[in-house]
Amino acid sequence: MKLYNLKDNREQVDFETAVKLGLGREQGLFFPVELPIITPIELSKILKMDFITRSTEILSRFIYNEIPKEILYQHVKKAFSFKHPLKIKITNNIHSFELFHGPTLAFKDFGARFMAQMILLFNKKNESVTILTATSGDTGAAVAHAFYDMKNVKVVILYPKGKISELQEKLFCTLGKNIKTVSINGSFDDCQKLVKEAFNDKILKESIGLNSANSINISRLLAQICYYFEAFSLISEQQRKNLVIAVPCGNFGNLTAGLLSKSLGLPIKSFIACTNANDTVPRFLKNGMWNPKKTVSTISNAMDISQPNNWPRIEELFNRKKWNLKELRFGSVSDYSTQNTLKELFKLGYVSEPHAAIAYRLLKDQLKEDEFGLFLGTAHPAKFKNTVEEILKNDIALPNELKTRINLPLLSYNINPNFSKLKEILLER
Repeated sequence: MKLYNLKDNREQVDFETAVKLGLGREQGLFFPVELPIITPIELSKILKMDFITRSTEILSRFIYNEIPKEILYQHVKKAFSFKHPLKIKITNNIHSFELFHGPTLAFKDFGARFMAQMILLFNKKNESVTILTATSGDTGAAVAHAFYDMKNVKVVILYPKGKISELQEKLFCTLGKNIKTVSINGSFDDCQKLVKEAFNDKILKESIGLNSANSINISRLLAQICYYFEAFSLISEQQRKNLVIAVPCGNFGNLTAGLLSKSLGLPIKSFIACTNANDTVPRFLKNGMWNPKKTVSTISNAMDISQPNNWPRIEELFNRKKWNLKELRFGSVSDYSTQNTLKELFKLGYVSEPHAAIAYRLLKDQLKEDEFGLFLGTAHPAKFKNTVEEILKNDIALPNELKTRINLPLLSYNINPNFSKLKEILLER
């Protein structure tokens, strides 16, 4: 698999190198040189496969013979060794597609665990690797658990202090061992800026084997394509004809993966890019002006991102496929509307959480009479227990994954958004 740097097309690397580097020169994102296509006949066969076999087949279309299919299968099986996504009927023409049945109760488990398997496969010399990543809520837990206690791998996770839910924090800031967590006095964008500074420090990067596990890493992105095919396999022939998928968007990796599934040949009619008040992309799609504002805190905190890293990949894909960006549906939802939507879903017999509620709201508002809609459930409602209980006036039981951690002490450092201080933490043994 060949990938090129979006900021410097002359830099081309194979899949292994892209996974190890995370970012290219000038912090450019890697993007596939070839965009494979699955024919309708092949698609019919692939949709009948089990989830692991199908996922291996999809990933092999990008990776080619760089990893033999039988070896890739074993790593996919280990990565996706948890309950697969569930489709839940909400109304006749709207269903939820729940992606939060993994070990950290979020869709991020797919990408993080596949990346961990790839790092394990490619680290043939057992060299020391440092994974540095920023999280606005769910990435941190998924990455921490995926790499926990892995030999020769140190993980450092940055997150905005006081701006993720208490239970999100408990999931990954109580592990210890090879997992270091750092709360930053600032926003998620401040955390991302620190990560970029670390990658700009060439000596630091090389001395500690620095890599990133954000959705900027191509291995995480490719893994997420797999569950869009699973969603398609679970709906009827009639529902497949005019399928619209609403995606809660933060760093826009999830939507990028969905669009790549469409590029592969999955006949999805349309996607809806769903954001909260941090609406840089909806405003851009409306008026053509890229004008990020200061990030504001909302009850859908994993989407509190004003400068989404994956957006250049989406623009590149639209250019390469000669698609029209104006055909991408979009919208933003206020906290007030999100709360009312949670109540609306509860009356329909479904307990949701703020991120999925935003996707449902925009899907319901934009879905046409002849269309069928899926909205992605990206995290378990219990991760936002206090918020959801206050809105719904209803108790939410804690899953075991959270019960076992709720009373453990936080092990996080706390620093101002200062690179020299972060550098000290990265260099600690």
